[in-house]
Amino acid sequence: MFNKTGPGLSSRGVLWGLCILVLYTSPLSCFAHFSQAKELVYKIKEGLPSGTLIGSLGSDLHLDLSLDPHVLFSLPQKKPGDQYVTLNSTTGQLFTSGNEIDRETLCPDASEYNQGCVLSLDVFVLPQQYFQLVKVKILVEDVNDNRPRFPTGEIRVSIPENTQVNTRFAVEQSATDPDLGFHGVQTYWLVNDFGVFTLDVEENEGGELTPFLIVTDELDRERQEEYVTDIIAEDGGLPPLLGTATLRIIITDVNDNCPRFTESQVNVTLYGNTTKGEQLSRLHAFDPDQGANAVISYAYSDRVPGEARALFHLDRITGVIKLAGQINTATGKFYKLTVLANGPGCIPAVAMVTVHVIRVASGPPVIMPRYIAAEKDGVVTMKESEPPFSPIAFFTVKNTDQRGQRTECLLEGSGPFRLSPYKVLKNEYLLETTEPLDYEQRQDYELTVVLRNPRGLIIKTFIKILVQDENDNVPVFKQSLCEVSVEENNPPNSFLAQLQATDQDSEARGEVTYLLGSDAPSIFLLDRLTGVLTVSTSLDREEKQTYRFMVRAVDRGTPRRESIATVVITVLDRNDNSPRFINKDFTFFVPENFPGFGEIGVLSVTDADAGENGWVALSILNGSDIFVIDTGRGALRARTPLDREQQGTYYLWIEAVDGGEPSLSCLTMVTVLLLDVNDNPPIVLFPQSNQSYMLVLPSTLPGTSITEVYAVDKDTGMNAVIAYSIIKRKGGKPGSFDIDPDTGNITLKRELSDRGLYSLLVKVSDHGQPEPLHSTVLVNLFVNETVSNESYIQSLLTGEAETQMEEKPWYVGKLTERPGREDVFPCRPLLIALSVTCLGLFCIVVTLTAYICCKKLKKWKKHQMKRLEVEMPLKMNGDLQDVDRKRMEISNI
Repeated sequence: MFNKTGPGLSSRGVLWGLCILVLYTSPLSCFAHFSQAKELVYKIKEGLPSGTLIGSLGSDLHLDLSLDPHVLFSLPQKKPGDQYVTLNSTTGQLFTSGNEIDRETLCPDASEYNQGCVLSLDVFVLPQQYFQLVKVKILVEDVNDNRPRFPTGEIRVSIPENTQVNTRFAVEQSATDPDLGFHGVQTYWLVNDFGVFTLDVEENEGGELTPFLIVTDELDRERQEEYVTDIIAEDGGLPPLLGTATLRIIITDVNDNCPRFTESQVNVTLYGNTTKGEQLSRLHAFDPDQGANAVISYAYSDRVPGEARALFHLDRITGVIKLAGQINTATGKFYKLTVLANGPGCIPAVAMVTVHVIRVASGPPVIMPRYIAAEKDGVVTMKESEPPFSPIAFFTVKNTDQRGQRTECLLEGSGPFRLSPYKVLKNEYLLETTEPLDYEQRQDYELTVVLRNPRGLIIKTFIKILVQDENDNVPVFKQSLCEVSVEENNPPNSFLAQLQATDQDSEARGEVTYLLGSDAPSIFLLDRLTGVLTVSTSLDREEKQTYRFMVRAVDRGTPRRESIATVVITVLDRNDNSPRFINKDFTFFVPENFPGFGEIGVLSVTDADAGENGWVALSILNGSDIFVIDTGRGALRARTPLDREQQGTYYLWIEAVDGGEPSLSCLTMVTVLLLDVNDNPPIVLFPQSNQSYMLVLPSTLPGTSITEVYAVDKDTGMNAVIAYSIIKRKGGKPGSFDIDPDTGNITLKRELSDRGLYSLLVKVSDHGQPEPLHSTVLVNLFVNETVSNESYIQSLLTGEAETQMEEKPWYVGKLTERPGREDVFPCRPLLIALSVTCLGLFCIVVTLTAYICCKKLKKWKKHQMKRLEVEMPLKMNGDLQDVDRKRMEISNI
C-alpha cells in the first residue's frame, strides 16, 4: 500500500522535502552573521589598574560561546598597543595588563594638538568557520594625573622703579601641563602681591596662557629693592593640581635721586702756624641711587678764587679738605669755600665751608697725638671684641707761648669714647673706649680733639676710628621650625622649601652655608648656597608619612659659628592605590534553602590610601537581583533562599571602588556553591503513569526481565541514590515478581499460569539524611499473547484504580518543575516554529494514512474483535511487546 505512487503521495513527498530543506538550512542563517566584519569602540580612563575589565567581545558581538567547536579569540600580537591589554581567549573579555596606560606616553602629540588618544587592536575570532577580524578601538580618556610645571624653579622679572601704574610685564617662563583640555593649565595667581602687583592671564590664538604681572602702585627701589613671592599655576582638575615657582621681582634703579650733603654749613678755625698737609674737614654727601647713578664727585664752585683753590686742596673722591700751602701767620683772614657734590644728570648739591685763619704772635699750642691702636693716615682701626676702656691714643699739648697759659682739651663727636687728663703727666690726655664696640651697630666714628686756651684760641685735631668686624654672630634662621606639606607621587627633584638664615657679620663671616643634619634621609637635597630644599625621588605616603630632620646654617668665619633648625615634611595622600581584596577570588559553601539575607560570607578589602581615598564601596556587577552585599562589612547575602536544583553554582563579579577623585577600583570573582539538602523525592519517569501497562506473553520464562522502573532524583550524592522495592501486588502468587533495588529491573520469578492484569506497587526511595524521601508508582502487567481490544484493558486499569488502588502514587516533599533547557542556540524560536510545523504536517500525513488502512482492514478484523471480548487466545509470538507507544524523551535530566 505504501509503495503505491500517485498525485497524493507525490505532493506529500514534495511537502516533506521542503520541510526538511527549511529545517536543515535554517541554522546556517543563524551563523551567517559570523562572517561579517565588526568594529567595537570602548572608552576607558588612563591609569586604570591591572585587571580592569574594558569590555567583553563575546557579549558585544552577540556570539554563542557554547557552540562546538568553541569560539576562540586571539590577538595577532603585531601592534604596539597589545602590550597594554590582555584578552581571555574563551570569553573574549578584554582587560588592562600590567603595563599602565598613560595617555601622555601613548599619544605624546595628543596634548600638543588637543586631540583624542586611540588605542587600536585587531582581534581574530576563530576557528575558521567563525572567522572574522574585529577592529577594536579603545578611546583613552585623560585624567588629571599631571601637575603644571614651570621650566625653572625661580623666575626673575626686572621692573624699573619709575614704571607707570597698570604697566604689564609678561612672565615668559609659563607653566606647561601634559594633561588635555580642562585638565591643563587654567589660571595663575600670586601667593603675595604686596599690594603693588596683580596677575592677569591672557590666552593667545593657540590656546596657550601667558601670565602678565601688572604694577598697581608706585615703586621705589630706595624703599624696597626686590619682592619675592610664589607664582602658582593651577589646572582645571577636581581637585585641581598646582605647580609652583619662586617669582623674584627685581626693582631696577633709575637716576631719580641727587646727592645731598649731611652738613650744608661747615666752620673751620685755622691757626697761622698750622703745618702744611693738615686735614681741615671732611665733607659727606650721599645719593640713595645705586651703581653708576650713585657716583658722587666733589669740586669747588667757580666762585672760589684760584688763591683759595691753591691753598686748600679738595679731594674730588673723598671730599677731604687739606691745607696745601703756607698761611700768612701775621694776619688773619676768612676764606669761604663753596663745595659742589656732583651726581650724573643731577643739579649739584652745595655746601659752604668757612675757614677762619687766626693770627698767632708767639705760636699757638700744638696737639701731638701718639697712637696706641693701629693707625694709618689718621685712621685708627679697632676690633669690635676690644674690652671697655681700651686705650686708643695719647694727646700731648705743647704750648709754644712761654707765658704758660693753661689750656683745655675737649672731645667732640658721638660714640662710646672719652678724652680725659692722664693722672701721672701734665698736658697729657688719653683717648679710650667706654664700652665695647659693635660693628653691626656702627662701622666708623669721626672724632675731633679740640684744644682751647683762655684767649679763645681753638685748635682741632681730627681722628677717624674704623671698627673691625669679627665673627661674633651666629647665623639665625627666620624659622626655627620649618613645616612643609607635599603630595605623594611628586616629580623627582621637586622643590620643597627655601631655608633662609642671616648673619650680621660682614664679608665671609656673614656668608651662610646650608647643610643637612646627620639624621636627614639621603633622598633630600639642600643647596649649600641658596638653602633650597628638594627631594630627589617621589615620596610615597603609604611607605612613610612624616620626615623630621635637622638642618644647619654655618658661616665662614674663624672660628665657624652655626645654628640649627628643624624641618618637618608631611606627605599628603593622593588616590594612587586601588582597593585590594585579601584573596584573588573567594569561594563560599552554603547549604541550599539557606534563609534569605543570611550571611553567606565576608569579603575583606583594603585600601592603603587615607581619608576618602581609602574609603571603599562594594557592589555586585552581576546577580544583584539575587544577592546583596554590605558595603561596611563586606558581608554577602542572598535576598531569598536558594535552590540547588534550580542552580547549583553562582559566579559573581564584585567591584570595590574607593572614594578618591578620580576613583580607583578592582574586581574579584566570588563563587557560591550550594550544598545539597535532601529536599526532593525521586521522580518516576517510567512507567509514565499508573494507567500505562506492559504486555507479557504467558510463555515468558522465569528469570526473564519483564520491564523496569526508572526514576531520577534532583538532589546529589547520597540524596540522589535510589532504591526500588515492591510493597504491594495484585494478581499472581507471592514471589512471582522481583525487582532489583539498584536498577529497578523487574524480573519474572515464577511461570504465569493465569492470563489477565497483574499490578505491582513499587516504592522508589532515596538515601537522604536525616530522613529519606520516596515516591510510589503502579506497574501494570497484562499477560496475554496479544492485545486486540485496548479499550477493554483500559477499563480494567480504570476499575483497578478505582477499587484496589484508591491511593494514587504519592510523594513526600515538594516536587519542582524540571529544569528548562538553556538557550544555547541564537535562533531557537525560529527552529521551534519550523519544527512544530514539520511535526504537524507529519502527523496529518500519518493520520490520513492510518485512517485509510483502518477502513480496509475493518471488515476482516471485526469477527476477531468480537471473539476477543469473550476469550483471550494464548499465543506467544515474542518475549515482550511494548504497548505504550508514547514514550517521553527524557532530555532535561
